[in-house]
Amino acid sequence: MTKDLSEMSEREYFAFVAKRLGMFVGGSRLAGVESFLDGYDQHAIRHGGPGLQGWREWLVARRGQDCNHGWPGQVRHIALPGGWEHWDLPREEESRVIEVLFDLLDEFLAQRELVQEQ
Repeated sequence: MTKDLSEMSEREYFAFVAKRLGMFVGGSRLAGVESFLDGYDQHAIRHGGPGLQGWREWLVARRGQDCNHGWPGQVRHIALPGGWEHWDLPREEESRVIEVLFDLLDEFLAQRELVQEQ
């Protein structure tokens, strides 16, 4: 049996979401995932949580290069290092970006947990 969502750490919660994306994001498309994460971030901030504070900056440091894109563009740069032509990606590239996004998010949250423990 799965833990109650309210008892999960952020890492556990996002791993749960990634495995059951259709439950949380209609159509399981990248734009929906990005909107879901933006909504999560705003809700967390409004209720005193850290949300995704530092996420974009972490992605820039992880990538080793900055540009004018927000976090969705930073994730695309990392997932598709050869570049992309349009924000509306082909399904294959979109699936790759979603997979990399959740991997990066887990890495970001793991590092944040380590800092909080110190």
